[in-house]
Amino acid sequence: MRHTQLSSERGVALVVVLLLVLIVATVASSASLLTLNTSLVSRYSERLGVLEAVTDAGLEEGRAAINGDKTLYPDTGFAALEVDVQAYDAAGDPIPNVTRSTYVGPTGVTSGQYGVFGSVVTVAEDTRGNRVVRRLEVIQESFAKYAYFTDIEPSNISFGGGDQLFGPVHTNDYLKIYASGATFHSSVTTAKTVQGAQYGTFVEGYTEYAPEIPMPETADLTKLQSQAQAGSAEFSVPVGGALRIEFVAVDLNNDGSVTGADEGFMRIYTSSDAGWLRGDVPADYSSQGLRSSRNCGHYHPDGTFIDALSHPASGPDSWVAAVSSSTRRCYLGGSDSLTGGFVASSADGQWLPWGGTVDPRLAGRPDAGYLHPITRALNPSFKGVIYVGGDVAISGVVRGQVTLAASGDIYISDDVTYAVNPGSGTCTDMLGLFAGDDIIMDDNTLNSPIRPTSASNYFTYDDTKDEFVQAVILALDIFTVQDYASGATKAEPCENSLWGRGCLYLTGGIIQRQRGAVGTIRNPGGTGYLKRYSYDACAFSSPPPYYPTTGHFARGRLFQLDPVDFSVSELFDLLTAGQ
Repeated sequence: MRHTQLSSERGVALVVVLLLVLIVATVASSASLLTLNTSLVSRYSERLGVLEAVTDAGLEEGRAAINGDKTLYPDTGFAALEVDVQAYDAAGDPIPNVTRSTYVGPTGVTSGQYGVFGSVVTVAEDTRGNRVVRRLEVIQESFAKYAYFTDIEPSNISFGGGDQLFGPVHTNDYLKIYASGATFHSSVTTAKTVQGAQYGTFVEGYTEYAPEIPMPETADLTKLQSQAQAGSAEFSVPVGGALRIEFVAVDLNNDGSVTGADEGFMRIYTSSDAGWLRGDVPADYSSQGLRSSRNCGHYHPDGTFIDALSHPASGPDSWVAAVSSSTRRCYLGGSDSLTGGFVASSADGQWLPWGGTVDPRLAGRPDAGYLHPITRALNPSFKGVIYVGGDVAISGVVRGQVTLAASGDIYISDDVTYAVNPGSGTCTDMLGLFAGDDIIMDDNTLNSPIRPTSASNYFTYDDTKDEFVQAVILALDIFTVQDYASGATKAEPCENSLWGRGCLYLTGGIIQRQRGAVGTIRNPGGTGYLKRYSYDACAFSSPPPYYPTTGHFARGRLFQLDPVDFSVSELFDLLTAGQ
């Protein structure tokens, strides 16, 4: 009996030992497999990391290539910068069994209305079938990004007097600063050097010997002309005459504001008398003062406006009394105020009718048929571009996203402001001005204080003594103030400073071939304007439609693409479908 029990116990022990051996072997085998898998995963992760680094390098090298040679970037489709070439590491050594392909081309909205978008696509793969595909969205930077840009800096003009500049600054010339100092709150680049750098405060530093950025060319105006034609927004100045555009915001939905998406319009007026249209002083001003003015006068007690020319030479309601009274005003030619209401056509000029469908909500307005919509809601073909062949005078309230291009000069003859204050940060309204020659602050009876007679003091004839301009300005020559060195020196203070024409409050940016003057310093006071410039950051993120670009591609969003069955041609077809 004992012998049988002992044998059973020995049998059980043997089984236990065998089980333990099996378990240990299984654990050892599992550990070996786990170690092997961990090694494989680690090696795959390392390989994947190498391929990702190769694609990232390819994307940046591709962007650098199209920035360095504009011919590499196609107008349509895509172009191969490299196909299955040997990949190299950061030290310049070849990476065994790894190749790279890089492609570039336009994608997104290819028309350019909202910017020039493109893509750089890089494919990295090895001989084992591992592959990584990435796409970098790139966008050509608009000139509207600059708060200040010049190609040439005149030798006699420098920053100083405590100038404050917000937003990016670039010049292809020397950047000069007076000892009176200037502060630059954003990036500053110059293709040459900073002269007087010790007098400047550079919040974000500055870069010398930066690449030159070519100014836009006249050909860029031609491109805008074709876009304006598509939207029935091309106009020509009549031979021997003049043209002005008045931006108008209309409360179509009667909500008490003019911020609706379809509430932006413009009116276009032509006249054979350019001086009257722009509100200039009369031709005989030096001897007669405002006696013969048809732009300036005053309001009678019944609310009727009577110009100086229509007043008698003497008496209590003489022309001198009229232009010296508390209700004195001057207006641009064609203004409703000069005629006591809208007059479509007269011997002086005419408003150009709108050729499209008139919105029924405009019923009751005498100018309903003369309001040209500047939004796609009421003008579906409108591309956001207005083009004028010749010179144009502008004023009014802009509601919408618009680029106004002119082959000649653009005169800012009265305030040009947005319906929605640019300080709100909503980027609702945007005006880009692009002149083939100069952009000029008009020296007229609205912008400049005037002596009604040679013996009189200076008077202001506008609703405010200061000028307000909300726009991005691009002139292929200069932005300047007409007759900046003449006129009043102390008539319209700028804030707390004695000055001639007050403050010029400009919100946006200034791009010009060569810096133009806006005033001169006298003691005391000064002529022209004191600058009060602000940067509109919306011009960087939401530039005016079809506004000229610098040609430089900036980084956008980065996308990781599925490498399985990837086709570069199918990708670009997909990204441009419907454009």
